[in-house]
Amino acid sequence: MLYLLTGGSGCGKSTFAEALCAALPRPLFFIDTAMPADAPEAEEAARRQARYREHGFQTVARYTDLAGLRLPQPGGTALLECICNLTANEMFDRQGRRTDPCGRVMAGVDALRRQCGHVVVVTNDVGSDTGGYDASTGAYVSAIGTINAALAERADAVLELVCGIPLVRKGTLPTRMEAQI
Repeated sequence: MLYLLTGGSGCGKSTFAEALCAALPRPLFFIDTAMPADAPEAEEAARRQARYREHGFQTVARYTDLAGLRLPQPGGTALLECICNLTANEMFDRQGRRTDPCGRVMAGVDALRRQCGHVVVVTNDVGSDTGGYDASTGAYVSAIGTINAALAERADAVLELVCGIPLVRKGTLPTRMEAQI
């Protein structure tokens, strides 16, 4: 099953994703796509990964080439957080050159689906503002929108988080989760 969780910044997507994964089969894998750019970000990544480890996840840091990732054991559940980081990592190189990330991001999600019975993908609601972006940011927002639409089409369940409340937009949740909302 593929679950897509979307919503605005700080709306509870990560907390809900963790609870959803707890209701799904083991082993649990946390695919961390947030590439640390400096020492404070590396410290934050270590804290995030430790928190997930405490909740039973095996952490795999993977910033690009998700399609090339081979998990240590098949089956279980993967939490991919988040599409926006992965898209940026695939789209921009260290010199700021831009390439189309859509095919690589989708191939990576497909590779995870082949390895896990359940994949929970966290993304952000983008493009619903008034825009006014420079060309590079506009291309990034457009790419995330394209990826989100493709993921929503493929997903078994799509949930929008609003103020911590999951709104089911497509499909259903596992029975264990429905009692929590």
